[in-house]
Amino acid sequence: MLPTIDCQSLDHRALHAACRDWGFFILQGHDIDPALIDHGLGVTSEFFAQPLEYKNRIRRSADNCWGYYDAELTKNRRDWKEILDIGPTVSAGPLRGATPQWPDLPGHREVLSQLADAMHRTALALVNEIAQCLDSQVDLAAAFGAHSSFLRLNFYPPCPNAATDTDNFIPAAGELGISHHSDAGALTVLVQDGQPGLQVYHDDRWLEVDSRRGAIVINIGDVVQVWSNDVYRAPLHRVMANTQASRISMPYFLNPAYSYNYAPLQGTPRYRPINWGEFRAQRSAGDYADLGAEVQISDYALPDA
Repeated sequence: MLPTIDCQSLDHRALHAACRDWGFFILQGHDIDPALIDHGLGVTSEFFAQPLEYKNRIRRSADNCWGYYDAELTKNRRDWKEILDIGPTVSAGPLRGATPQWPDLPGHREVLSQLADAMHRTALALVNEIAQCLDSQVDLAAAFGAHSSFLRLNFYPPCPNAATDTDNFIPAAGELGISHHSDAGALTVLVQDGQPGLQVYHDDRWLEVDSRRGAIVINIGDVVQVWSNDVYRAPLHRVMANTQASRISMPYFLNPAYSYNYAPLQGTPRYRPINWGEFRAQRSAGDYADLGAEVQISDYALPDA
């Protein structure tokens, strides 16, 4: 069972243990309005129920990483899902020209903007608490002044050929909603519609993650792993496909500014500095098309680490 962290009576020892031992936890005592979460799940369902022709009006392209897409790759395998990524306008760097594309359905932009803002505040507050767990004197929140965070809407339709091999990383047959991966950014705030499917790899086995509708699930990403110098590990997770039921989830990815360089904050460094803009651009390109192996933070590990 995932650990639970309560924002109202936050225990840094418990937060440290959750990040060190799991990288995943349930968040309680937060100030994200449950009604807003429910509304967000509702408009997400409404968007994905639209005809493909409508969704393709705001389709992602090689030049614009924001928008609708139904052919994303993870570990060079096509995911069994549809997504809508909504992020900020990018005016400089490798992703220059990326522009958010909003559904023109009534109320969608307002609801999703409010939800993204609430999730961002929650994620940023948690980063500050994690900095204290690491005894860091660095103001980690400053990395997110001109942040590149984004909200993703996920829809997993029923899959007639869902993988049933639950033990292996790569199933012998069948499809996965998303193959195993860690999140590239700092922190992910997730809400789900109540349908199970998300799994975390823990103690050499895959475990189901709490899927209660509206519950807030947090997981740390690669940026926090680098900051912690491997004290915290960004957890591997995946999504199983389902032959009968669809599933909706909404992750908010807290990402630093594209210009930000991150490196270990303590101990003998196990990584050389990583520029987030370059890393994000390579990961985005690998998600969009099969351009070889996905870039990983292990590519930046120092030889004797």
